[in-house]
Amino acid sequence: MFIDLLSTSRETWLILAAVASLAYLASRLNIYLKLRHIPGPQWTGLSDIPHIRAFLSERCCEWYASVSETYGPIARVGPNTVLTSSAEFWESVNVKPGYKRSKWFYNAARFDWRRDNCFTMIDVEQHDARRKMMAPGYSGRENLELERDVDTCVAKLVQLVGSYADNRKNGAFDLANKLQFLTLDVIGLVGFGKSFGLLDVDADPHEFVRSTEAGLRRINKLMALGLSWTNRVPFLGPSVEPDAEKATGFDKMLATSSDMVGAREKAFRKNLESSTTKTAERADMLASFMRNGLFGDELKTESLLQIVAGSDTTAGSLRGTMLYLMAHPRVYRALQDEIDAAVRAGKAPSAESGEVITYAQTKALPYLQAVVREGIRIFPPLTDPFARDVQAGGDTVVIDGQEVFLPVGVSVIPSWTAMHRDRKLYGADADLFRPERWLESEQPDADRLRAMRRTNDLMFGHGKYTCLGKPVALIEIHKTVFELIRHFEWGLVNPVNPWKAASLMGLWSIKDMYVQAARRLPSGA
Repeated sequence: MFIDLLSTSRETWLILAAVASLAYLASRLNIYLKLRHIPGPQWTGLSDIPHIRAFLSERCCEWYASVSETYGPIARVGPNTVLTSSAEFWESVNVKPGYKRSKWFYNAARFDWRRDNCFTMIDVEQHDARRKMMAPGYSGRENLELERDVDTCVAKLVQLVGSYADNRKNGAFDLANKLQFLTLDVIGLVGFGKSFGLLDVDADPHEFVRSTEAGLRRINKLMALGLSWTNRVPFLGPSVEPDAEKATGFDKMLATSSDMVGAREKAFRKNLESSTTKTAERADMLASFMRNGLFGDELKTESLLQIVAGSDTTAGSLRGTMLYLMAHPRVYRALQDEIDAAVRAGKAPSAESGEVITYAQTKALPYLQAVVREGIRIFPPLTDPFARDVQAGGDTVVIDGQEVFLPVGVSVIPSWTAMHRDRKLYGADADLFRPERWLESEQPDADRLRAMRRTNDLMFGHGKYTCLGKPVALIEIHKTVFELIRHFEWGLVNPVNPWKAASLMGLWSIKDMYVQAARRLPSGA
């Protein structure tokens, strides 16, 4: 009797296992078939393993570029994921109703696993409401000290570089490190009303740089392996309320920024409730956010986003632009000549004045503008997927004149490198660093130039997803490049291996960019 029951039980389990296996295979076959019309690397129609390996290599952007080069402007990189290098298609993805951010990336991208920030919000209405609360602070409308704060930090960077040029052996130092100090200090000052003081001490006492890298590396691995859910598991994920004094790594950054924001919020609320004459509130981003109704945990989460995303992306742009300038003497000298001519003509302040060029003055320097655009193009500061899920009912898109149907739920990601090196748009020399391509005098095709600029601007998002920090970043980049080239002569210590770079959750982690700096004579004389 017992043996008969055992035999029957085994047969039942075998049948259930067979049914489950067949159901799984049927589901995988269905997923494979719905995108069979889109080419891609071997096995990507059946498995995410190639994509996972690319993320774990910390050079995923290079794999994306290789796939786009081989398979064209739309390619399959996973059973349910397609990659595009078409600027027109990606632009439409950001404005078409129905497309939503993909959970697999944006949930993993939360800096604070308990709640979303404006970057990670998937719900469109919630995103739009949060963005409306934050936009005035980022735009400068309620942050009247924005450009002056940037000037303060850029001047400190020039002073710090000058100390290496004057007093330290060979003037050699890690430029990647100093540029990260700059962008963090700018975010501290324009965002929180208080610089982190990294440029003042030429050090990172709170370990912000190391904490960012450690946190992004951890999230990158968890996201690639589909394990980001472990952040919500007690004792496995980050601390809910880490102690700033005891915490290390990314927890330290979370705790430090939380303490800073908490102190400002407390003072702000006290000021509002006071029946006496109110003290003047500093007009920075944090004050703007609170005036527009952002408080508590949401305020802390958005402030942490400022620190990580705002500093790393701008630092990435500056590092890439400076590297390519140092590696291309012709471009370097052309920019230096324009800068010197502007100073001599009174279109920019002299080095002796100690003043930093205004953002309005940088707009009158066409070659500087071209260098910044070309730096962003040749070395995109973002490498992350920015994944979007196709709308209900699917979508038929036109890419290179061909109609392509994308079923509902398919995740679409951009290949930034391939998009910004499109030979059809930028010419046969798209792989070269040549700022002249952006000059109207050198580019007779006005329509093509407009398309180039529109594609270049996609690095800052599009439509409702345009980066809120774009105005700050552009002010910072133009001023910094101008002042560094005006004041110093630059050279790479190791041109063969100029830096160590890794792509972590779409942000560049760059270090060991050792350079030499020597002071220039006034006005390049």
